[in-house]
Amino acid sequence: MNCLDIPRLPGLNARMSESVNARPIVGVLWMLVTGVCFVMVTALVKYLGPSVPAPEAAFLRYALGLVFLLPMIRPLLRTRLTKRQIGLFGLRGVAHTIGVSFWFFAMTQIPIAEVTAMNYLSPIFVTIAAALFLGETLAVRRILAVIAALLGALLILRPGFRELSPGHIAMLGTAVVFSVGYLIAKIMSEEVSPAMVVAMLSVTVTIGLAPLAALVWVTPTLWEVLILFGVATFATAGHYTMTLAFAAAPITVTQPVAFLQLVWAVLMGWLVFDEGVDIWVLIGGGIIISAITFITWREAVLKRRAVTPSVNAPKV
Repeated sequence: MNCLDIPRLPGLNARMSESVNARPIVGVLWMLVTGVCFVMVTALVKYLGPSVPAPEAAFLRYALGLVFLLPMIRPLLRTRLTKRQIGLFGLRGVAHTIGVSFWFFAMTQIPIAEVTAMNYLSPIFVTIAAALFLGETLAVRRILAVIAALLGALLILRPGFRELSPGHIAMLGTAVVFSVGYLIAKIMSEEVSPAMVVAMLSVTVTIGLAPLAALVWVTPTLWEVLILFGVATFATAGHYTMTLAFAAAPITVTQPVAFLQLVWAVLMGWLVFDEGVDIWVLIGGGIIISAITFITWREAVLKRRAVTPSVNAPKV
């Protein structure tokens, strides 16, 4: 049993290999849409600021997002989940409850670009974990590309060359716990519908955040509620498209595309919040985008060549 206590299903890796290797470009495109949605979430939360306590803002985001589940209630209720699946969804809910609380706090402490940069640690953890626990191939070329992307993120943060605030520490915790949630989402996307994956996240996190929000509750204004409903809208869409990306291609292909969120975040911070453009952010972002471009291009080349691949065919 691995450290996440996730039991393996017979034939799981084989089914994943058959389904995800067929559509790498589709997975990349869905992850691009996911990035845009999540940057909009970041911008709205940044605009909201500290006027609503972080646990309360996180709770309202998920509670308001439950409205998107109404059209899916009947098919969701007809889905029969095993005890194992319920347990995994519960674990994902706990992880995201902690991570979302940290993330909302960090958004009040540090610039959008830095929040986005530290989010890059989560895809790195997920990529490594997918190779260790899900049996996904992590060849040398892809390892080097992921390392390059991580170095790009480190250039943006420059640890040791400046003081790190509580917001940076919170984002580090967010990256760790979110990686657990994303890995479980990958497993569940092979077993249940994307709608069920998103629905269970919304329900479990809303329940988990409720007592935390009650401890710091401040009655929000109508405008603040509308902003948080916008957050819920973009976040729900982002989680749904992320699940579609996971179902279409391996995490080692789709997750690095999340680095493109940095581009949108830098532009948003500069144009909307007057945060300025750090040259190190641009350099680090250039390295990251180069790594993403290589991974996507190489996967597409292998796809074109793979008419009848042999057992020992090399994979990136």
